[in-house]
Amino acid sequence: METKKLTRGAPWSDRLFDIVVYAVIIVATLATLYPFLNVLAISLNDSIDSVRGGITIFPRQFTLKNYETIFAFSGLITGLKISILRTVIGTVLGLISASMLAYTLSRADFQGRKFVSTFLALTMYVSGGLIPFYILIRDLHMMGTFAVYVLPGLVSAFNVFVIRSFIDGIPYALQESAKLDGANDFTIYWRVILPLTKPALATIALFLAVGQWNSWIDTYLYNGSQEHLTTLQFELMKVIQSTTTNVDSFRGKNMTAIMAQVSPESVKMAITIVVTVPILVVYPFLQGYFVKGMTLGAVKS
Repeated sequence: METKKLTRGAPWSDRLFDIVVYAVIIVATLATLYPFLNVLAISLNDSIDSVRGGITIFPRQFTLKNYETIFAFSGLITGLKISILRTVIGTVLGLISASMLAYTLSRADFQGRKFVSTFLALTMYVSGGLIPFYILIRDLHMMGTFAVYVLPGLVSAFNVFVIRSFIDGIPYALQESAKLDGANDFTIYWRVILPLTKPALATIALFLAVGQWNSWIDTYLYNGSQEHLTTLQFELMKVIQSTTTNVDSFRGKNMTAIMAQVSPESVKMAITIVVTVPILVVYPFLQGYFVKGMTLGAVKS
């Protein structure tokens, strides 16, 4: 009888556990989505009406005026093009550089393996600072060039170690088998290692893309006077400054008339949506690889 009671009681405990788990997931989901939906609602709501507050996840007076204000700002289209270009180029070159170095460090027959690994690890804890870095960029004649967006961050120690940890989990017999078939080191890297490290590469690609897309301080420091090399984040930062200091930076429009229709808070919310949506669009395509890559990299490192 006791055995039967335990058997009958087990499904109820499982159901209770499932209910608790689903409840926690729902609460966490709502807590994550609500701030974003609230920002979206404010960005689509009339600025004057938004000052009253009380907006939740739906706009009370729908309007696109906030977005029209943003895209009327001079230089925004150029900034968007440069941001997309630096994100694509920086991500691709960063992946190639990190994966090549990671593959080299994963090879037991590489004699400088320990020295290079130690040197890379030190760069994660020791930095020269902003001023020496600025002087370095100046002496390398990268001021006012597109290269300043890509070359300084070409190799990251963290990215290298994540990819190397993943490569270390690949059976070395695959490389030996490829050698027996006549493959050289580059062929092994390109046709054996890279296809098997897609989860790690997708993880690092997301890190690199987000970093490149959100970066604006390098534009401010090195290309602030180069209008043809401006970035989206830098231009949007100037939008925020304009809406708060009444600087007339809009092409062919009266700033006073525009500011009478929009508020700085609504413009900030619209800017948040503009810079967030592209990453949200890309993330679902990398989510499966991202979770797997992070899990395996964390366990092996």
